[in-house]
Amino acid sequence: MTEPVLYHVEAGVATITLNRPEVLNALNAELLAALRAAVDQAAQDEGVRAVVLTGAGRGFSAGADLGARQGNANADSGDLLRARYHPLILALRSMPKPVITAVNGVAAGAGMSIALAGDVVLAARSASFMQAFSKIGLVPDAGSTYFVPRLAGELRARALAILAEKLDAEEAQRIGLVWKVYETEALAGEADKLARHLASMPTQAYAMIKEALNATYQNDLAAQLELEATLQSRACRTEDFREGVTAFVEKRAPKFKGR
Repeated sequence: MTEPVLYHVEAGVATITLNRPEVLNALNAELLAALRAAVDQAAQDEGVRAVVLTGAGRGFSAGADLGARQGNANADSGDLLRARYHPLILALRSMPKPVITAVNGVAAGAGMSIALAGDVVLAARSASFMQAFSKIGLVPDAGSTYFVPRLAGELRARALAILAEKLDAEEAQRIGLVWKVYETEALAGEADKLARHLASMPTQAYAMIKEALNATYQNDLAAQLELEATLQSRACRTEDFREGVTAFVEKRAPKFKGR
């Protein structure tokens, strides 16, 4: 039986691949459970210092597997979200390591939500994004109503959710949903190159950057300033900070160890 998620570690980079290409990596219970396990494994593995999340085949993820859901028509969607999706999205955002999502094709519905949960979102030129929920009488979920307004603005978030129009990669980049767009055949290599660079950098600083950014919308200015100061006190006690300063003074490239 084919594994629904592939997990590979090399050079400090964990590459997590959604692996149901025959259905554009539609999200069913098995894939979601395997994906959560892979994310937790990457978070806990001290040898992993950066993560790439991508999809096998022609798509990143077409969203929830409606065929599987049809066989469980009485299931409450809210309960399914709480049990399967919310822990995954929270785990990606709180991962103490940078997460690159490499969107290699369609990212629709909850698949788009998962893509936007990354710290750095890269896309192939062939990628597309769609808030497909309203097409079947549903509400955007798995974090879409959190991520899209913050990244693209409320006006665009409302239009995307209500109209459910498909965005190509260039338009997604233009409105702030994507960091960079690459030719389709170059995406995997570019994502791996960036991840290897991040894996050589000060991992604990990245974890604290994520902690600060995750709190910014719930804090007022005074609280955010205090959080920055608290995190900076922690950062300046790391081995990597000492190495960074020493390397700067000695005019050499730093050798960070993620400690």
